[in-house]
Amino acid sequence: QDVLVDNQKAAVLAPAGAHGEARFNERFLDLAGHYGFQPRACRPYRARTKGKDERMVGYIKQHFFVRYGSFTSWAHLNQQAEAWLGEEADQRLQTTVKEVVSVRFAREAPSLQPLPAVRYDTAYHELRQVAWDGYVDVRGNRYSVPSTLVGRTVQIHIGLEETLKIYQGETLVAEHRLRPVAQGWSSVPAHHAPLWQETLQVQRRPLTVYQEVATWN
Repeated sequence: QDVLVDNQKAAVLAPAGAHGEARFNERFLDLAGHYGFQPRACRPYRARTKGKDERMVGYIKQHFFVRYGSFTSWAHLNQQAEAWLGEEADQRLQTTVKEVVSVRFAREAPSLQPLPAVRYDTAYHELRQVAWDGYVDVRGNRYSVPSTLVGRTVQIHIGLEETLKIYQGETLVAEHRLRPVAQGWSSVPAHHAPLWQETLQVQRRPLTVYQEVATWN
């Protein structure tokens, strides 16, 4: 029901003062609302309120990443983590509570809330304006959108798997795989087909006498 966090900027914009509460990052509050917990921030410079949380970072570095030094995707990393948890981390005797981790978790599991049906969208969000040629600039490269959106503002979502989704309001209008700058722009021909039709359309006019003579000559 309550989640205690440190005062990192990803979660806390301003720590709690002597007579006020902490000011949380809006995305973190959105995350809390999605999963149904109440965020709480540690008191600054009071290490004892954080318990053993920070020790887990070192434990993962010194054990998990020593055993699994590489991975091909986030899904592969999660698969390796599940195996490591089952084989090593959850079977150890935790020195603070003097209890095997898997046994302690089984005892506390009934107190946990169920996860929602849909995972929280962790994608990076930002606004972009569509250029005159129907592209948006993202991380030094350019990605096409439908030509009807030229000059409009769209929202980009960058996921953990390096996927780029572009929205106009609530509507998904384009989807790309992020590419290194050296690979060049990412274009979908259907996005720009109407734009090319307008550009290449030629208005036919009747020939003048001079043009007719020049044609015959």
